[in-house]
Amino acid sequence: MCNDYVCNIIAVFMHVVLTLLLTVIFLLLALIHLYWVIGGAFGFAESLPTKENEASVLNPKKGEIAVVAIGLILFGFFYLLKSGLTIFDLPNWIMMYLGWIISVIFLIRAIGDFKYVGFLKKIRNTKFGRLDTIYFSPLCLGISIIGVLIEIIS
Repeated sequence: MCNDYVCNIIAVFMHVVLTLLLTVIFLLLALIHLYWVIGGAFGFAESLPTKENEASVLNPKKGEIAVVAIGLILFGFFYLLKSGLTIFDLPNWIMMYLGWIISVIFLIRAIGDFKYVGFLKKIRNTKFGRLDTIYFSPLCLGISIIGVLIEIIS
């Protein structure tokens, strides 16, 4: 195995790498949402759940998309702070619990609503359904797993 010093070095390295990975993921997702807020259309329709006739289930307004973008930026900022590479810090209780909360949010999204989104969705044969199965739900599950690993390492 490894001695305590080496194990601690590995844990710190993993912690920094994983927190920076989530920071980048959240900031990239926020940029996509901000692109949609300013009128970009690429990928927007494909990101919305649809019924079997391809009719959209959601019709988010720009303000709602902006709220999601801000939330993703805040999540990214949280993980940047969690990395320990900044001089800023949040209250200890936020640093202790927010990572778990974010992980649970994305685990719930990965599992889904049992109809339109997530691994357990019923409507799968739509463009969104296929993209959700291949990309969106695995991304959410990956975010959740990485978040849990960060919390365990911390």
